[in-house]
Amino acid sequence: MATSMIGMACDHAGYTLKEELKKILETMGYTVKDFGAYSDESVDYPDFAHSLAKEIEQGNLSRGIAICGSGNGISMTANKHSNVRAALCWIPEIARLAREHNDANILSLPARFITTEEAKEILDIFLKTPFEGGRHERRVRKIELS
Repeated sequence: MATSMIGMACDHAGYTLKEELKKILETMGYTVKDFGAYSDESVDYPDFAHSLAKEIEQGNLSRGIAICGSGNGISMTANKHSNVRAALCWIPEIARLAREHNDANILSLPARFITTEEAKEILDIFLKTPFEGGRHERRVRKIELS
């Protein structure tokens, strides 16, 4: 499982933020696997969310970033995949708890509701926060249906 590689997916509403965060990730030493979208032309978020989520589901990536206008649709799509725990985060505290308590492996961001600076802070917290384990591990194991 690649730990220095991170996947990114977005729709048209998330394209600009994805491109900004991609630059930041690369300066942090990450290799970014970009699943699209590749412009701000209108597209359907599931087409890109499924590609990212499949890579996490198969163990090819350990973490991902998914961005759409509200963060909801792309997160819902990603969460249809086994072993994917996409968390919609709009403030740093939610990102910290998503990692500590839920072992979230996809950060979902609402591009139309946060600034680039807020997204950077949320991303930083998401990447640096470890899973706490303990009582949370039991709960996370109960998320999967199969």
